[in-house]
Amino acid sequence: MPYLSTTSTPEHREAKMPRSLLRVTTAAACAALVATGLATPSAASADRSNPSASAGPTAASGPANRSDDTQASCAALEGLRVPAKDIGLRTRGATITATNPQDSPASFCQVLGEIHPVDRSAPPIRFQVNLPRDWNRRTMLFGGGGYNGTIAAGVGQVPAGPVTGPTPLQQGYVTYGSDSGHQAGPATSRDGRFLANDGALANFAGDALKKTHDVAMRLVRERYGAAPTFRYVAGGSTGGREALIAVSRWPRDFDGAIALYPAWNAVALNLQFGAMARQLARPGAYPSQAKRTALLTAATQACDTLDGLADGVISNQKACDQRFDPATARLDGVPLRCPAGKDTGPNCLSDEQIRSFRVLDDPMRLGYRLANGARGYPGFTTWGTDFGRLSDHPLQATVVNLTLGLVAPASPMPPVTATASPPYGATFWDEWVRYGVTRDAGFDSLSLDPTHPGTWRQRIVELSRLQEADTRGLRAFARRGGKILVAHGVHDGLVSNRASQDYLQRVRDEVGTKRSHDLIRYYEIPGYGHAASTVFNAEWDSLRALTDWVERDRAPRAQVVTDRAGEPDGRTRPLCEFPTWPRYDSGDVNRAESFRCSRG
Repeated sequence: MPYLSTTSTPEHREAKMPRSLLRVTTAAACAALVATGLATPSAASADRSNPSASAGPTAASGPANRSDDTQASCAALEGLRVPAKDIGLRTRGATITATNPQDSPASFCQVLGEIHPVDRSAPPIRFQVNLPRDWNRRTMLFGGGGYNGTIAAGVGQVPAGPVTGPTPLQQGYVTYGSDSGHQAGPATSRDGRFLANDGALANFAGDALKKTHDVAMRLVRERYGAAPTFRYVAGGSTGGREALIAVSRWPRDFDGAIALYPAWNAVALNLQFGAMARQLARPGAYPSQAKRTALLTAATQACDTLDGLADGVISNQKACDQRFDPATARLDGVPLRCPAGKDTGPNCLSDEQIRSFRVLDDPMRLGYRLANGARGYPGFTTWGTDFGRLSDHPLQATVVNLTLGLVAPASPMPPVTATASPPYGATFWDEWVRYGVTRDAGFDSLSLDPTHPGTWRQRIVELSRLQEADTRGLRAFARRGGKILVAHGVHDGLVSNRASQDYLQRVRDEVGTKRSHDLIRYYEIPGYGHAASTVFNAEWDSLRALTDWVERDRAPRAQVVTDRAGEPDGRTRPLCEFPTWPRYDSGDVNRAESFRCSRG
């Protein structure tokens, strides 16, 4: 399988990008997967006392970890059947369909297979497990993206991982992932037709994680004759939701998780998408790329220096939100609002377009409670976010695709094409309503009010019980010494950083504020969008930070994030733990040590 075809997430494959920039999508990778290791808690505890466990992520742990004859040992797995009793959730077992020795990006055995559903009307879970020749006694489950439907192959980096650094597979991790139990059509990560099948829906909602994990652990035992010492999970967006689901639903099966820009409250997010789509579909409400450029420029002019430095990145977002109002803002000295609020040109916003951006920015309030008690969605950080501006940056097409697209929502929803796709969230809402909520492919999704859905309310609440990450299992995960790293771009136009702030508060409510700091660290990255940004395209060695924390009890300190947007390439900033943000002090403006994490 070609390397480039396995590193980008489904949503990002809709917009091509240079090879050197594919890093931004690395392990927000292709599908959905994850689940449970078969080692008992006592065995995991014994592994932690093994001196070899502290030797670092690339260290091997003995002769059981190496297979010199990769081709022969790989072929021995061909046709293997994993019985249903070895899988913790109900299936008809799993079958290995192909094994392929590989030399790149490491020497490993690629194992492909299918997990067979009990309901024969449901599609299988297709998975990939990569068994390295030199195993370091660690495993890594990779999460997917969007509605999944493409195997998360696990051969690339973790989300936003160092493009020049070794991948987990190259470090000796067994890596694995799945398509979450369905195969996407032409719309790739926006294809929600599978939601009409209960079995496929349950797998996407999280069951595929456990099932894939259990099969992967069986293959590890078959190949190496030993259980892993440490088990990790990583993902971004939907994959971030999956990482948080994995450690909360099956807390004994993982030791650490990396969750970037996690769509953990997926149903609440879908409802926010619905409110957005309904507004943007109104006459004159959809802002062109030129108008999005005008808003971003005006916000930057008003807020850039609030962090002590004019560098094109708004870091003091709290102050910006208090100061900036698109109705009174100025762009190059001229009012951003069009004269009399009427649409008079590309460089101003009409009142209806200002209303659209306020729908994005303002919290959405529901007239009912979701299964986790939530009554809304916190809205997106809007002032300073790139929602798809005019730019010749090589990542701009990806940003456009993942935000407001190029055509307005409508009924029926315009098709997803390479040149004229609607807003990503609008398509997501449309597919979810037609196939997941109403299960009526001809239903007009724009007719459903997400705040007062009438007869569909109970179905929406039930979907929230299935799809959203919960925090109730985190006490058990914390007792085992489990650790979670979460990071989110402040200027994410697809999944709100404010939702991650809400998740952090839920964790604190669940385990206590003091104990939560031993369990989870949450960072925000100014200028960073949803896995890609033309303003600040973040790169962070989160895996090293996590393994140091889990395996050596070295809590993260003085983390640094690198910008690969190219303006200039390689500048660094401190990665500040929320609610702090990087304020410029003095010195080289392109070096992290010239900044401090500030609360003021």
